[in-house]
Amino acid sequence: MGVASSLGTEVETFWQNVITGQCGIDRVTSFDISDYPCQIAAEVKDFDPTPAFPNPKEVRRADRFTQMGVFAAWKALEDSAMTLEELDRDQIGCFIGSGIGGLGTTEKQHTILTSRGPGKVSPFMIPMLILNMASGVFSIYNGLRGPNVATCSACATSTHALGEAWRTIKMGDAKAIFAGGAEAAVVPMSMSGFAAMRAMSTRNDDPQHASRPFDIGRDGFVMGEGAGVLVLEEMDHAIMRGGRIYCEIVGYGNTADANHLTAPDPDGKGAARCMQMALRSGGLDNDNVDYINAHGTSTPQGDICETKAIRSVFKEHADQIAVNSTKGATGHMLGAAGAVEMILTAKALQTGIAPPTINYENPDPECDLDYVPNEAREMEISAALNNSFGFGGHNATIAATKFTGYAARVA
Repeated sequence: MGVASSLGTEVETFWQNVITGQCGIDRVTSFDISDYPCQIAAEVKDFDPTPAFPNPKEVRRADRFTQMGVFAAWKALEDSAMTLEELDRDQIGCFIGSGIGGLGTTEKQHTILTSRGPGKVSPFMIPMLILNMASGVFSIYNGLRGPNVATCSACATSTHALGEAWRTIKMGDAKAIFAGGAEAAVVPMSMSGFAAMRAMSTRNDDPQHASRPFDIGRDGFVMGEGAGVLVLEEMDHAIMRGGRIYCEIVGYGNTADANHLTAPDPDGKGAARCMQMALRSGGLDNDNVDYINAHGTSTPQGDICETKAIRSVFKEHADQIAVNSTKGATGHMLGAAGAVEMILTAKALQTGIAPPTINYENPDPECDLDYVPNEAREMEISAALNNSFGFGGHNATIAATKFTGYAARVA
């Protein structure tokens, strides 16, 4: 697994910061934010992508989202201990998506176009801004010739990437896939557009407490940037080479609300069907699930709809499930959110620690689940879900279980 986030660019650092309740949200520093309604975000500060690239020139030819995606994939490769030269790279793929792509490049090149004319637009503009480039570039640098796509489904993007990668491996079309997402949308156009929708928190005087999933005082999401990439691998292939196994992905759900451009189904029906699909494909009963990493964006309606969806699926067992959102710590990383949260879900399964929902101070009567408030919890976690829901009504859920079978399988 590999990550680039406001709380660290090493998985273990990131994990420790999340479970100890740290927050990566602060006032935006990358441009003058003083005239914007929302002036806070979770930026990846002092980010250096150069170790993941062949040379500095290639870094300059990549948008920030590509830099982060390639970096996270490179860290995932490092963590996996794969020796690519010893493996069949026709069987190794990349599914690294983005919800928005190179918006920073689009802004910059549009300014050049309008101020200096079309002859001054960079010949690298198109390959820098298109959202498939993190997936494409990483495969180019590492000679990965297996299946290669870039998903785009808003905030469900990287969870769809994981699910489709899992499905591709199950179909026998690859042995391993680098799957996840990258986003670098802390830029003027994005910050103004989301603010115009009144989707973002305006708690500018208190950035650390602005994102408060499921709390009755929540007033919108806070933008985050970064990337998360996981190596999904066919079980026997991973065991054969002695790979580190964090957890086993067993199921995947993919549904649509078919309801509204931005608003979720008011009763959470699409999200509920998505979780049911993941459980069904994973052969899990409702009472098998111990933990859910919720989408939990800290928006007034979204958190209620997800709570309704969980209750409708799990009935009485819903009260026995630890449900958290880590977006109070990381901000909402849009197309990267699902993969970053899958990293946390995998660590929760591996360690038996449920991360906290920070800034949960005042309960909302319409959000009545166990949200692991403010402090991490040691508990038995045998099976977990990771939810992601995006504008356009896109829903994605991954079901995963604790991996306990290495010794038995090797024997």
